[in-house]
Amino acid sequence: MRFALTAEQHDFAASLRKMAEAAKTPGVVRAWGEGDHAAGRALIGQLAEAGALGLTVTEENGGFGAGPVEMIVAFTEIGRAAVPGPLVETAAAIPALLQALPDSVLAAERLPELAEGAKLGTLALTTATGANAGRAEGKAVALDADIADLVLVAESDRLALATPGDLVKSVDAARRLCTVTAGEIVAEGEGVSDAIALAFDTAALAAAAQLLGAGRAMLDTSVEYVKQRQQFGTPIGRYQAIKHHLANAHIGLEMAQPLLYRAALTLASGPDAQVRARDISAAKLACGEAAYRTARIALQVHGAIGYTAECDLSLWLTKATALRSAWGTPDFHRARVATALRAGAVA
Repeated sequence: MRFALTAEQHDFAASLRKMAEAAKTPGVVRAWGEGDHAAGRALIGQLAEAGALGLTVTEENGGFGAGPVEMIVAFTEIGRAAVPGPLVETAAAIPALLQALPDSVLAAERLPELAEGAKLGTLALTTATGANAGRAEGKAVALDADIADLVLVAESDRLALATPGDLVKSVDAARRLCTVTAGEIVAEGEGVSDAIALAFDTAALAAAAQLLGAGRAMLDTSVEYVKQRQQFGTPIGRYQAIKHHLANAHIGLEMAQPLLYRAALTLASGPDAQVRARDISAAKLACGEAAYRTARIALQVHGAIGYTAECDLSLWLTKATALRSAWGTPDFHRARVATALRAGAVA
């Protein structure tokens, strides 16, 4: 089977890329990490106007009713630009969760504002999924809970509103993790656990796309750097060892992309939970490892300057490191793939 994006999907990706470039996202990311969210909220508003936040929200809930393929197209560009904020939660996890609940009233109340970018949402999962940062000091943790307009915490078969607590240090300064405390229960019982599982898988897929985009950004940055950086009067990009490293990074990213597309198609087709888990975990693992390898290679070819906070590369290095373990650690996803294969999951 040959899969390729349509012309419309390519154009959509290109428009998001131009938007992020015009916003000069490195400055936006640094400001977000320092607690200044104005520029970040403005960029997120522009992404929402372009449709990026409402792709998986149904038309009756104020969205575009698109599918997982369009979602990964958007999140690949979001990852390429390192856009900060709880976008996986706002545009992927929460829509999947609320629309899958047996009672859709909450979706109708909350999703229109999220789809149009008027409000941001975040979600903490406290089940044994390896999601987000899990727990800190015994408390659930959610991304940007201190500035989100809707904070939810999900555990087992229960979904509740939550209040933010203390900030938790992250390797990525722009990933502002907060402890959260569960409050009013908004859904529980039969069907809620399945909705939570779907939300986790949708978020893992979006995070995989972000990782692929971040990996491509680091590779592009490294290729441009080795063309300019000279040693002994020669651009270091002419050295075979440098070429081999960058070629290996490119191959890893290219090999991960089909798994990402396959997982999006699997999610769209609505198979049983085990097949969905297998394909999404395979994509998250492949994209995460490819991005992490690219990060290490990018750091090698940049040398000591790549370590510095002043170098824009550092924004993607820390982003890739954090996302690699967000929404399921590599070990968690390896175990899910192995479990599905042993059980003979077929689709």
